[in-house]
Amino acid sequence: MEPPTELPGVVRAGRPARVGLALAGGAPEGTVYEIGALRALDEALAGVDWNDLFVYVGVSSGAVLAACLANGVTPAQMCRVLVGEEPGEPPFLADTFLRPSPAIARGARALPGLLVEALWRYVRHPGQHTLLESLTLLSRALPAGFFDNEPLREYLAEVFARAGRSDDFRQLARRLVVVAVDLDSGQAVHFGDPGFDHVPISRAVQASAALPGLFPPVAIDGRHYVDGILLKTVHASVALAAGADLVLCVNPIVPVDTARAVEAGLLDRGTLLEHGLPTVLSQTFRTLIHSRLEVGMAAYGSKFEHADVVLLEPERDDYLMFFTNIFGFAERRAVCEHAYHATLRTLAARRAELAPILARHGIALRDEVLDDERRSLWGGLGLTAPARGTRPPRGDGAAVVRRVDEAASRLERLLAARAVP
Repeated sequence: MEPPTELPGVVRAGRPARVGLALAGGAPEGTVYEIGALRALDEALAGVDWNDLFVYVGVSSGAVLAACLANGVTPAQMCRVLVGEEPGEPPFLADTFLRPSPAIARGARALPGLLVEALWRYVRHPGQHTLLESLTLLSRALPAGFFDNEPLREYLAEVFARAGRSDDFRQLARRLVVVAVDLDSGQAVHFGDPGFDHVPISRAVQASAALPGLFPPVAIDGRHYVDGILLKTVHASVALAAGADLVLCVNPIVPVDTARAVEAGLLDRGTLLEHGLPTVLSQTFRTLIHSRLEVGMAAYGSKFEHADVVLLEPERDDYLMFFTNIFGFAERRAVCEHAYHATLRTLAARRAELAPILARHGIALRDEVLDDERRSLWGGLGLTAPARGTRPPRGDGAAVVRRVDEAASRLERLLAARAVP
């Protein structure tokens, strides 16, 4: 990727600038957010070919998008696939992420036998174990993940089977690294590097996105792998160690601070505790993950002095990203467009800081994009953004899926409204 000659301050050092992309994880909603953010970067940065970067690094849901970019799928195509408007591509369906794991049925079948074994252990050794301690044996019936991640692998394998794409790291024209964690050693594994490049890309991504509790570990060559986010959030160091001069990082997961939203009247007063256990766990997870991200980013400056790292992420008061369920069609569109505009606002606010950094690598900010207050994500894609509840046009299978998806979303909102006084 040769930097444009008209941009000032380009550091060539006898070769083109090496630009890397590191995409963090963030579950399905993080995927949707990063798609919107990537489309904003695609429009706002001049001198970047998002399908021809020096290196792509992806972890968890970010691995899905990194693998697609390395395979030639553009940010615009990702946006259209998200809402089922890209002919020739498999549609993005919620049940890809929400199909119950077969391990649930296996655990249910094993439960009676485990119960008998637990009670027999208590009866035979009444002084050694309490009844409650004996019943902990029933935990073996719990699945390692409640949702099946095999549909995700099948979906990606179908995407990468299209002409000009590949499910083989060794066949890609660009370098792709998918990070996962070896469950039994706790060590990071870089699929795509020598020794791990024989694993199909779709399988590697499945392993990288196997968040314990939600998705089961993935068996590869006799080892079990889980979500790479357990060690680091972004893994930008992988791109830096590969020789990247500039690494652009997108992280969709930040702890939410609702104080400003309450002051502005956008949220009712109250605490996150009132929203129940899932919200508390989400905030805890986000806080732990983001604290490690901050430590890692601080270390890059001294360890990789030759390179620049630019991190883009939501603001702390981004309550929409925190509270929205993206499995409905309308919600997916809303979060994607929200991420698009939030990223453009961030670039505009940090223009003075980012412009000289990007210029060193042959990249310029497009002021006409950043200053266009009427700009629309869907308008730039040739699509319209229907009002909430608008019925998509008839005539194809994707439209039927969208109508069912929207109906489920409306039903969910109705039930939620009835449940909350």
